[in-house]
Amino acid sequence: MASYRKRGMHAADRPNSTLFVAAKRAPRSAAGGRASAKGGTGGKRVSGRRSRPPFLRVIVAALVVAFGAAGFAGGLWSTPSAEPAVQAFLLDWQQGSYASAAAMTTGNPTVVAAALKNAYRGLDAASFSLSMGKILQTGHTARAYFFAAVDLGQAGAPWFYRGQLSLREAGGNWKISWSPSVIHPGLRQGLHLAMISSTPRRKPLLDAARQPLQTPSTAYLVGVRFDYLQHPAATARALGRVTGLEPTELLGWILAAPKNSFTELLVLRPAQYAHLARKLGKVPDLIIRRERLRLFTSIAPAVVGPVGTEVSGALRNQGIAYRPGATIGLSGLQQAYQRQLAGSPTTKVIAEDRAGRQVSVLKSWNGSPPAAVRTTIRAGVQLAANHAVGTAPVSAAVVAVQASTGRILAVAGHRAHGLPRISPLAGQYPPGTAFTIVSTEALLAGGLGVSNPVRCPSVNGVGGQNFRNIPPIHGLRAEPTFAEDFAHACETAFSGLSEGLSARDLDTAAAGFGIHAPWRLPLPSFSGSVHVSGTFAQLASDTIGQGSVRVSPLAMALVAAEVDSGGWHAPSLVIQSGDPQRARQAPFSAANLASLRTLMRGTVHSGAATQADLPGQPVYGQVGTAPLGPGKHPKWATWFVGYRGDVAFAALEISSSPLTPAAQLAAGFLAAAPPS
Repeated sequence: MASYRKRGMHAADRPNSTLFVAAKRAPRSAAGGRASAKGGTGGKRVSGRRSRPPFLRVIVAALVVAFGAAGFAGGLWSTPSAEPAVQAFLLDWQQGSYASAAAMTTGNPTVVAAALKNAYRGLDAASFSLSMGKILQTGHTARAYFFAAVDLGQAGAPWFYRGQLSLREAGGNWKISWSPSVIHPGLRQGLHLAMISSTPRRKPLLDAARQPLQTPSTAYLVGVRFDYLQHPAATARALGRVTGLEPTELLGWILAAPKNSFTELLVLRPAQYAHLARKLGKVPDLIIRRERLRLFTSIAPAVVGPVGTEVSGALRNQGIAYRPGATIGLSGLQQAYQRQLAGSPTTKVIAEDRAGRQVSVLKSWNGSPPAAVRTTIRAGVQLAANHAVGTAPVSAAVVAVQASTGRILAVAGHRAHGLPRISPLAGQYPPGTAFTIVSTEALLAGGLGVSNPVRCPSVNGVGGQNFRNIPPIHGLRAEPTFAEDFAHACETAFSGLSEGLSARDLDTAAAGFGIHAPWRLPLPSFSGSVHVSGTFAQLASDTIGQGSVRVSPLAMALVAAEVDSGGWHAPSLVIQSGDPQRARQAPFSAANLASLRTLMRGTVHSGAATQADLPGQPVYGQVGTAPLGPGKHPKWATWFVGYRGDVAFAALEISSSPLTPAAQLAAGFLAAAPPS
């Protein structure tokens, strides 16, 4: 430890330093005058070599005169310095020798020892250190300053303050005049230190109309009232055993809580409470309240994500200490915007009376207020998507975007027993003939006319590989037009037409529709990929949305949106103020886009998706079917990708059969969705 020495009074102000011990002399008055320079006898100057240097004789003589004067005057020579007493008191207090520290005060030793021991108990202090400041000593009285550094533990912020001691000397001993102000200048008789840490309620995620996406649901609040507790430590130990929380942390917050009101210690979702209810019932003096909070459920769970509370292991995994009211987003936008939604707590050190009433605020640390996050989700569209996927007998997903802006309006998913879960934003699935929206643009750019006759055989061999229509197509003429082939999603027709394409042609069309575009969302997402090789079989497979082609439902909804609006927009999920919607003109001719719209309308009006031909605004789209993986019994992805009005969408189902009509899923969504 470093000691700081200065002549006279202390001048260092070091709140971060630990208590140091270094004896210092009290200042003494110096006598004036010179010592006689004469030596020898008879007052004669002694000549020749001097026995002592002159300056040394002067100093010695001056010290003799000064000490003698001080002693006869009864001044500082007889009044010891107060510094050793201050040092000893602070050292004993810091090191836990409370009885020794109390004996150096004018108070009742038992009362003072207890007060020093419990000085920071109401703050849940992890530790504290004390360092000396300056001492002002006048005769038999002194005023000493010290600095306290208190680690507030779970509250996080260190607390520094300057304390003050009044001392009186009697019989050569210094005593500290005792009062609660010795602990802190803001205390007086009947008051003690306490801490208030208010964790704000988590703010909600909002839809585009600024309404909460979270819906009220049952939550169980577990807590205590300090004035009802018989044994706080026993309550903390028992609750810790049940929940896995650290009992010492629980006890710290219990002791720091207001004394006459309910203190929430943790919040449980219904399933958690049901699992722990019997054990919680055995925790002494525990109070459980059932309330409805906007916390655990949402109309858009696929993007909102779940929230964990105080018992969540995610808090501990991130090194976040236990704190009543703490919440953490476990995935989705709740996780992506954790800081903004949760904010940070406000902490106050207060002087509190015995009844638990706040008398004064001694120190406060303002937290950051939480703020809601506004998303692009439209509640009506989202609820329609929820209804559609919720009634599907297979795994299903619907993603809807606003065609004119790229804003995501709805994201919904449902997993059926025994089938894979669909990831609407980040999944990577073969789109099947739904991808012929893209390959048709490449064919149109190469000169193909929609009225050109193109055969649709049951089997077509390309590059040594046979392609078949799955599911089989019935009722087409022997020489159908390309428009009819498109309407019925004829795989064999498109695989044959691929011989007139190059890998670059297909890749250019895919890039024009935003496939593998570098857009970013606050959630994991996939814009698609195409890795076309030069072989005829590979190109044919990619043309019908199999082979190397992989897309997410979001990527396909954006393909339909570009046909609808004539421009491509990067998708967005959160509305940022001052963030303009950047549109990119589609790199396709207006004539080709018009042809695509006509073809997609034909699919719904008279082709493979007549189930989606609803009254009112016309529906446009294309269907697709593709196996998921090799094998004799693969799972199948069936698609319907399209738009109505300004709403573009992709509906995807995964089942054990290629006959599952995704157009029916889309029809259910469109029938329930509000008009755009």
